[in-house]
Order: sequence, then C-alpha cells, then structure tokens
Amino acid sequence: MPQIVNVHEAKTHLSRLLDQAHAGEEIILAKAGKPYARLVPLAQPTGQRTPGRFKGMTIDPGFFEPLPEDELRAWEGQ
Repeated sequence: MPQIVNVHEAKTHLSRLLDQAHAGEEIILAKAGKPYARLVPLAQPTGQRTPGRFKGMTIDPGFFEPLPEDELRAWEGQ
C-alpha cells in the first residue's frame, strides 16, 4: 500500500521520500488531503544501445521538406 504524504510534509522530507521512491516504494503526494501526484522510481533502461545500428540506412528526402500549411497550423495548435 502506498504511503500518503501531504505537500507540506513532502517539502520538509523530500530527500528521504526520494530515497524511498528510488528503493521502489510508491509515495502519493496529497494536497488538502486529496491525492494529487505519485512519486515512483524511474524505470531502468532495458537493453543495450548499439552504435551504428542504422548505418547504411537512408532517410526519405521528403522527411526534410516543409510541412503543408494546414498540418503546420495543426502542430502549432491553431
């Protein structure tokens, strides 16, 4: 069961809470007694990166072309 900690206490004991989360414990941060956020450890990377794995592969030249105006507006949230 996760530990529930109010924000004020979390600010006071952040280093200890980080150590607990890093050790695998889930900490629920509460604001005014209501769950607000979770403090959990980051997942460890899986597998090993292989330099040069894509050597010799080509990128479609269209990748570097400007986006059409309507698509560009969509990306910009307009």
